[in-house]
Amino acid sequence: MYKKINIIPFKLYAGCFLVILFIVTGFSAFSQKSKADTIQVKKIEVEHSPRKATIYSAVLPGLGQIYNHKYWKVPIVYGGFAAFGYFINFNNEVYTTYKQAYSDIIDTDPNTNSYLDLKVNPIFFQADKLTQLTENLRRAKDGWRRNRDMVVIGTVIFYALNIIDASVDAHFFNFDISDDLTMNWVPAPIMCMDNKLIGIQCRFTF
Repeated sequence: MYKKINIIPFKLYAGCFLVILFIVTGFSAFSQKSKADTIQVKKIEVEHSPRKATIYSAVLPGLGQIYNHKYWKVPIVYGGFAAFGYFINFNNEVYTTYKQAYSDIIDTDPNTNSYLDLKVNPIFFQADKLTQLTENLRRAKDGWRRNRDMVVIGTVIFYALNIIDASVDAHFFNFDISDDLTMNWVPAPIMCMDNKLIGIQCRFTF
């Protein structure tokens, strides 16, 4: 009695092999595609330029602070310039008044007497007091002119500080201040009078 042996045709083997190869290749391609789709492109950071911040503040005060995202400083900048402008105008007006009064009192024209409008003691308008009044007017004129010039100098300094502030902020714009502050105690050699000793060294990491 002979046992019947089933012989699988070669074509069937070849067909199964091709199906398996197709499935494996397809999953591999799908895996590669999925991996490629999940790659994140690193965003290129635009470098914060201190040069731009300096130029912006030089051209228009406060613009450098806006470039540095320090918006709260803009009202301070313009408030400072407004205050300086007010005091320049005030001192200049008073200086002009005393300058005109001094010019009128030293000329020989009796029709130019603006010094009479000044709020001073009438006794100084007497003939024997005019010399003293003239000297006081000269001092007042020079004093108010000096005050005006000092305020102008202060305005220039404030303008320079506005530029320096924008430049310094821009230099520290990308400065990373980490919250990780640690302190480690480690043994370390210490030199004392040309002798090596063992001591403890404290290290701060931030």
